[in-house]
Amino acid sequence: MLKIKEAIIVEGRYDKIKLKGLIDAPIIETNGFRVFSDKEKQNLIRQIADTRGILILTDSDGAGFVIRNFLKGTVDKSKIKHCYIPQIAGKEKRKAKGGKEGLLGVEGVSDEVIIKAIRNSGATLIGEKSNNSNKEITKADLFTLGLTGTTNAEKNRQTLLKYLNLPKYLSTNAFLTALNCLYSLKELNDVINEIKSKM
Repeated sequence: MLKIKEAIIVEGRYDKIKLKGLIDAPIIETNGFRVFSDKEKQNLIRQIADTRGILILTDSDGAGFVIRNFLKGTVDKSKIKHCYIPQIAGKEKRKAKGGKEGLLGVEGVSDEVIIKAIRNSGATLIGEKSNNSNKEITKADLFTLGLTGTTNAEKNRQTLLKYLNLPKYLSTNAFLTALNCLYSLKELNDVINEIKSKM
């Protein structure tokens, strides 16, 4: 079980149940979009962020990003870390039909995917040596790899996002954070070379 310093912010009860078996940390639910009007919950999240920091782990669909962006505007950005899961098609076992975008949420992805994403998110792991042996991907790396600041950058980025099953609407900063949550620089280079070999 991973023990982390930050409190984890998730969308709902089933996400919390999923994480309770994997993570030793406070887990706070936003109750979906209800957090937008719940001033007490917003205040609680701010207080927790000020005390120990928060790790936002929402679904990788549009609704998850709306909640994530709302929290970014509510809490001091220096107190937030982001954890992204890849977009994986499917539906949760408990649901009769899948969500609007047809993607698994936090509760539906494998334990391994969640653990890897948390380890790579920059969360403060307690009782483990920091996993900083992998070089973090930087904006300079994105430029070097042709993913920003070049003529075909947008096309290259969209191709990579599709290949990695990541949301196509990530901003450059969110894209960089998601990559660092899921891949090392070496793994990213390998993936780009794999894509090029198939073109």
